[in-house]
Amino acid sequence: MTRQPSDPPIEPLLRDLTPQVLGIVVRRFRDFAAAEDAVQEASLAAATQWPRDGLPQNPRAWLTQVAFRRMTDHIRSESARRHRESEAACEMDQLAPPVDAAGESDHDDTLILLFMCCHPALTPASAIALTLRAVGGLTTAEIAHAFLVPESTMAQRISRAKQKIKDSEIPFQLPTPGVRARRLHEVLHVLYLIFNEGYTSSAGPDLRRADLSQEAMRLTRIVHQLQPDDTEVAGLLALMLLTDARRQARTTAEGELIPLSQQDRSLWDRQQIAQGVAVLTATLPRGAVGPYQLQAAIAAVHDEASNVEDTDWPQILALYDLLKCMSDNPMVALNRAIAVAMVHGPMKALELLDALKMDARLADHHRLDAVRAHLLELAEDHMGAVRHYRAAAGKTGSLPERHYLLGQAARLSSKLPLTNEQE
Repeated sequence: MTRQPSDPPIEPLLRDLTPQVLGIVVRRFRDFAAAEDAVQEASLAAATQWPRDGLPQNPRAWLTQVAFRRMTDHIRSESARRHRESEAACEMDQLAPPVDAAGESDHDDTLILLFMCCHPALTPASAIALTLRAVGGLTTAEIAHAFLVPESTMAQRISRAKQKIKDSEIPFQLPTPGVRARRLHEVLHVLYLIFNEGYTSSAGPDLRRADLSQEAMRLTRIVHQLQPDDTEVAGLLALMLLTDARRQARTTAEGELIPLSQQDRSLWDRQQIAQGVAVLTATLPRGAVGPYQLQAAIAAVHDEASNVEDTDWPQILALYDLLKCMSDNPMVALNRAIAVAMVHGPMKALELLDALKMDARLADHHRLDAVRAHLLELAEDHMGAVRHYRAAAGKTGSLPERHYLLGQAARLSSKLPLTNEQE
C-alpha cells in the first residue's frame, strides 16, 4: 500500500474506528481492560505506519487484526505466567482470528460500548473518563489535561473504572429494551456533561475546551445514527448544535468572556443553527417531549432572534415552566429566574433566588451569586450587585469567568458614590 493524496486524515479516522474495533475485540475476547489496551496499541501502530506506507484497503480490518494479535500475545503471556502453556495453545487455536478480519468489522458495537462505559456501577466522573478513552479515542494525557488533573490520577481513575466493569461482570451486549430505555438516560447524561465541560470549562485559563465539546457532539451523532427514533437523543444533538453555533462570538481575541446579550450575532454559525432547528423540528411531532428537547427549543429561540431585543422571552419562560415540571435540577430553576426577570421584572426573580439559596446543591456555586448580581444590577442596586459579582468571582475556577465577573464589579463600582464605596 502507498500513501495517496486522497487518503483521509489519519487522526480523525482512528478516532472514528477506535470504538468500532474495541467493540469487536471485546465481543470476541470478553476482557474489556485487555481489549482496550490492545486497541490502543493497534492505533499507535497505525499512527506510525499509515503515514509512511499509506492506508490499508480496509483500515478497520487492519486495526482489528493487529488488536487480535495483541490479545493473542496477552493471553499467551498470562497463560505462560500461570504455567498453563498447553491449555493456552489449545485456546489460541480456537481464538486466533482469520487472516482477513474484514467480516469481523462489519458489526458496529459503539452503542454497546457507550452503555458499558456509562453503567450505573460507575461514578459520573469515571463514566466520563472511560467514555472519552474507550469510545472517544482520547489518550489518558488528553483527558487529564481537559479536567486539570495529573495524568497518573486520570490513569488510576480509568483503571479503576475498567476494574469495576470486570468485577461487576457486565455482559457485552445491549441491555433489554426496557433496561436500555432507562440506561440511555445515563448515556445521554454523560455526553451532556462532556459537552458542557467543553463548552464552558469549570476551571482553567480557557473558557472552552473545543476537543471535549466536539467529541461530545461526535459521539451524540453516533448515538443518533444508531437510535434514530429516540426523540431525546435527537433533542440532545439539537441542543449541542444550537449551543455550539455561538462559540465564535463567546470570547474576544484575548479569550475574555462575552455574555450572550453582547455577542456579535453575525459570528454565529447559521448553517449549524439551521441543522439544529431541523433536527429539533423533526423530533417534536414524534412523541412525548423531554428535557433535552425543551432545552434545545430554548436555545433555538435565542438563536433565531436577530438581536437581543427581539428575543421572545415569554416563550422562553413558558418552555422553562415546562422544563421545571420535568426536572428538579436547580440550574433549571436558576435559568428560569432570568427569564422571569425579563418578563416580570428583576424583583420577582430575586424572590425566586431567595428560595433557591436554601438548596444545598447551589450553596457554593458561583452562578447563584452571578445571577443575583445581574438581577440586582437590573434593579439598580449597584452596591449589592458589586458584592455578589465579587462573591461569584471568588467561587469560580474558570479564569475567563473570574475576569468577567471582576470586570462587572469594577464597572459598577465606578458608578458608586465614593462614600458608599468606602463603606
